[in-house]
Amino acid sequence: YAVGDAVEVVDFVTGQKSFIPLAGPANKQGRIAADNICGIESEYTGTQGSAILKVFDMTVATTGVNEKTAKQLGLDYDKSFTYSASHASYYPGAVNLSVKVLFEKGSGKILGAQIVGYEGVDKRCDIIATAMRFGATAYDLTRLELCYAPPYSSAKDPVNMAGYVIENLLTETVKNFHWHDVDGLPRDGSVTLLDIRTKAEYENGHISGFINIPLDNLRERLNELDKTKSIYVTCQVGLRGYIACRILSQNGFDCYNLSGGYRLYQSIFGIDSTPPKSENLNPETQLSGKPPVHERNV
Repeated sequence: YAVGDAVEVVDFVTGQKSFIPLAGPANKQGRIAADNICGIESEYTGTQGSAILKVFDMTVATTGVNEKTAKQLGLDYDKSFTYSASHASYYPGAVNLSVKVLFEKGSGKILGAQIVGYEGVDKRCDIIATAMRFGATAYDLTRLELCYAPPYSSAKDPVNMAGYVIENLLTETVKNFHWHDVDGLPRDGSVTLLDIRTKAEYENGHISGFINIPLDNLRERLNELDKTKSIYVTCQVGLRGYIACRILSQNGFDCYNLSGGYRLYQSIFGIDSTPPKSENLNPETQLSGKPPVHERNV
């Protein structure tokens, strides 16, 4: 028998041979080997790669495949970025969780997730990891009934919210574009780049080339927009952008919402800056050398 955290394993998500050294799977393998030695049929079904790390007062957790692996394997995937409060926002002490979920296009099957935050990171990653063991899709995440009271969560848990966002993409209720697409958007007037945050938010920092029409004024200013041009919308984290896209779509516009909004973009590129060209990006992470900006409350 070959067991432990120094052996090759089968990746539970991809079915590929992999090296994932983790104590949990190693201990489970030991029991399975002992079962078989004693004549008890027992099978190891693969390593999922669920892991967690404490970085000072922050927590980082992951399960399943990350985007680097998905690209290397040529998986047909997409991703969602959401920011959700660790518990009900009106209850003191709530801080945002940054949640990234990879899913299979078409089926919506969950392939992996990464979560960063301060409170409740482990719980949310464990929920997604458990759901993945049973082949969960984004639709399943929306239906999970999880414990709720204001000190612990929201009526729609961050896991539910990630599921809803992916569901909207799968049903084509809204179309997304991502932070790494921004550099390729034309600035020649052939498309409309629209920031729907408040005037104060916009003036505090915005993506180069984006004009400002606050969401509260969008309906009354639709006549300022050209229906022959696609509209690329951004807000702070993606929620208001979704609402704006629904308004625009219902009025005959072709629009796309920036996944993760300006907050995600800013954490990568900084305030009011032009994205670096591809030759200046790390080929593995697609990130520039500039350290990300982490905010506890936005």
